[in-house]
Formats: sequence, structure tokens, C-alpha cells
Amino acid sequence: MELTGTRIIAAPRDVVWTRLNDADTLRACIPGCEELTGNAEDGFEAVVKQKVGPVKATFRGAVTVSDANPPESYRIAGEGKGGVAGFAKGAADVRLAEVPEGTELTYVVDAKVGGKIAQLGSRLIDSFSAKMADSFFETFKAEVEGRDGAQDPVT
Repeated sequence: MELTGTRIIAAPRDVVWTRLNDADTLRACIPGCEELTGNAEDGFEAVVKQKVGPVKATFRGAVTVSDANPPESYRIAGEGKGGVAGFAKGAADVRLAEVPEGTELTYVVDAKVGGKIAQLGSRLIDSFSAKMADSFFETFKAEVEGRDGAQDPVT
């Protein structure tokens, strides 16, 4: 399944880029994230708890950054195993462009699930995935604007 979207973030592109690569920011933005350690260069390790329909799972996995072209674009990919619940994996191609309002963040997300979760049906999975992506990028926008928004002086 593929999801696309765009957000205008009221912050300079270099600030948005830095925050896209920051473990603390990502941890705060990933719905259900309990742990996220590491860095963009070496990869991140994550623990995420989610409930999809009647299935609850704790996913443990890795997140990697590739094809980085600072501060314009990168690909972030992750894969997690949730025990008997199954697995989830996905990747997002993220692009940043300077606009008068700050930075335009555009993303294309490709997500896949397997195991017990996949048996819930594509309509539920698609809806859940869209909600997760939207939640991540809305929270990311709020995080960046709250700490480093254009209304605050940039040093």
C-alpha cells in the first residue's frame, strides 16, 4: 500500500532536516514508540506498541536511513517483528523544499504487513496505516514548529 502527503512546516529546511534525523524527535513522533535509540548514520533500533483492530503487539525492529541528500531528501525504512501478531515493514521517501512559509515536506510511504495482522483485511490495514502516517507527520510538524518554528529566532 502506498500513502502520499505534504506538510508545510514553519521552520527553515536545515532545521527540519536535522529534526528528521534526531532520535528524540522521531521517538516523540512515532505513534506507540516506547524506545528509539541510535542515529541516522548507523541506524536506529525501535520498540513500538500498537493495537490494530483486535490485535495488540509490541514490534521490535530496525530503522535505517539511505539515499541521503542533505538537506533535500532521504529514504527511511523500518521493519519490526511483533511475535505471533506478525510483522510490519515500510519505507518513506521524504523530500524537503524551501517555500515562503518555511519548508514543504513531501512523503511517499510504502507499507506492508504479514501474519495475524494481515488477516484483519486490507480495508482495516489501509485505514490504520494512513492514520499512523498522518499522525507521525502532524506530530512531527508540531514538534518542529513548537521548538524551532519560524516565529522563534534561529541561531
